[in-house]
Amino acid sequence: MIPYEALIYQQYIRQWIIIMSLSQRAYDEIKHRIVTLVLQPGSVISENSLQNELGVGRTPIREALQQLERDKLVEIIPRRGIFVSDVELIDLQRLHEVRVPLERLAIQLAVRRGQEQHWREMDALLQEAQYECDNNHLLAIDEKCHRLIYQAADNKFLEDTLNVNFSQSLRWWYYALPRIKEMPTKVLEHRQMLDAMIAGDAARAADILEQHICDFHHEIEQAMLQKMTT
Repeated sequence: MIPYEALIYQQYIRQWIIIMSLSQRAYDEIKHRIVTLVLQPGSVISENSLQNELGVGRTPIREALQQLERDKLVEIIPRRGIFVSDVELIDLQRLHEVRVPLERLAIQLAVRRGQEQHWREMDALLQEAQYECDNNHLLAIDEKCHRLIYQAADNKFLEDTLNVNFSQSLRWWYYALPRIKEMPTKVLEHRQMLDAMIAGDAARAADILEQHICDFHHEIEQAMLQKMTT
């Protein structure tokens, strides 16, 4: 017979696993709404509304919001409320300064540590992109390609940092998406990166990736400046 204390501990562990699973689901959904601008920058976040919409309790929602605060996607201000973080031009520039060297490091590590399965998955995504016309879907493919590079780099500390930074970048991309030109061409630049990675040419892969990021950054910056002046 299992001791009473052990039964209580097992029950606690099961409840904790359930809460963490619900918190992750809430985190993923709220982050998606923020990144895709369903929840606009500066808007108020209602815990009660999220509980009703997502069908989860207060604890998972709060856990998710605390994680999103650490990701700098929400601001929790005591006695005032919870707000979606604003989109500021200076933040875009500061993020770009950080992303470029870290993304270069990631793709250089990916050349050394990446596996065949990573290259097959990226190849399949890029084949799909050739026949895709919807900018939202193309942006999703671009995201998956970047995250595959992070996985192939095989450094969980770097991957965690880049995933947070990429989520921030995605919000600006959605902000500028209606103004981004030749989206299919930009996404298919990953084909050149893939070829360089397979060939073991880390320097070329990193250079292509940096140019890819800088081109996107320039378009987003221009879109934000246009909106600020209209």
